[in-house]
Amino acid sequence: MEKEIRFDYPEESGFILPHELEYFEPEILRVHNLIHARKGPGHEYAGWVDWPLDFNRAEFDRIKRTGEKIKEIADVFIVIGIGGSYLGARSALELLQHSFYNQLPTNKRGGPEVYFAGFNISPAYLEHLLELVGEKNLAVNIISKSGTTLEPALSFRVFRRLLEKRYGKKGARDRIIATTDQAKGALKELADEEGYETFSVPDDIGGRYSVLTAVGLLPIAVGGINIDEIMQGAAEGHQLMSRVTLAENPAYRYAAARNILYRKGKVIELLATYDPAFLYFSEWWKQLFGESEGKDGKGIFPASTNFTRDLHSLGQLIQEGYRNLFSTTLWVENPTVDTEIDKLEKNIDGLNYLAGKTFHFVNEKACRGTMAAHNSGGVPTLKITVPGQTPFYYGQMVYFFEKACAVSAYLLGVNPFNQPGVEAYKKKMFTLLGKPSANLLPKNVK
Repeated sequence: MEKEIRFDYPEESGFILPHELEYFEPEILRVHNLIHARKGPGHEYAGWVDWPLDFNRAEFDRIKRTGEKIKEIADVFIVIGIGGSYLGARSALELLQHSFYNQLPTNKRGGPEVYFAGFNISPAYLEHLLELVGEKNLAVNIISKSGTTLEPALSFRVFRRLLEKRYGKKGARDRIIATTDQAKGALKELADEEGYETFSVPDDIGGRYSVLTAVGLLPIAVGGINIDEIMQGAAEGHQLMSRVTLAENPAYRYAAARNILYRKGKVIELLATYDPAFLYFSEWWKQLFGESEGKDGKGIFPASTNFTRDLHSLGQLIQEGYRNLFSTTLWVENPTVDTEIDKLEKNIDGLNYLAGKTFHFVNEKACRGTMAAHNSGGVPTLKITVPGQTPFYYGQMVYFFEKACAVSAYLLGVNPFNQPGVEAYKKKMFTLLGKPSANLLPKNVK
């Protein structure tokens, strides 16, 4: 059996007392039953709960076939989406690919360069991406449940026009893949009219929980990552994170621990990682928790740090600043590669005492030392240990955080699956842009 994700915290620090976790046991059982019986607030969007077991196998096979097709026809693959429509896929590609994947020669990549668009409204970013793409062969995946979300819709206009100009209508049709609603919406209507290949955004899975669907899996497959292993890891995660008791379920202990700290005034959580490959996983994690918990005047603010880099910029504030935060370290036990430290003939930098050790050894000691220092400085530290940086553990890790997030939000007393506040800025923005009223638009552009 594969090793499991683990959760722990230094009990001797006194930030979380053993009996406090015990007091949460009845609440955990109640929330567990709400989630698995699909009876809690927002339960109509809880399709992710059993998704690793009952996902659509036929569509999954089609994802793999389409991924291979894109590898054959495209030098560059553009993924257009925002929020949950791109963060999950980008997190997997950053975490599981070569650190400089897009810069590698084609024979070492094994697939097209992969770039992302539609997650901002920056004209410079878009123009620079178009300049980078140049005359290379393109394929595009537009990901939007409605097809009318401003940022991806604007970018798709640009890339659709480019593809149709370069390949003609018929040629563009073979290079555009739409991941959208199963039955309705502007993008679904366009895809049907133009004959684009389409994949479904499940009706009962929200964007931030959608990385294990076609939303995330198609770009991940194009990037050469084994999505079978990802889903196997997620299925293992489902088994592990469906255990009822706190003692047996690390996701539930994590959810309970962060709620205990929240009730003690620790309203900011810093997710600390120790490899730059985790930068976009941290961004995915921030959306998952921020959009799920931040409502009704409640919520733990999700922030992220990448150590040891940020110890040289934020370390002082974390160590001795205002005591309203706690840290959660996400640690990989076995890295994909490691490097041994050489001995210098002249010990100019004074580091010969590390000769024969590895970079991972040093990184691990930095992690332990940082956690100890933060604890002594009044910053509670939680730790999540992942056995390896592989597709299998990526899938398990995604399910761990999805389950922990849903449980934590219910413990806070909020609906984990809606995001009413997101609409507020859109209304103000569209008013300033002079958007016509829906009843003044032609039917096919509403």
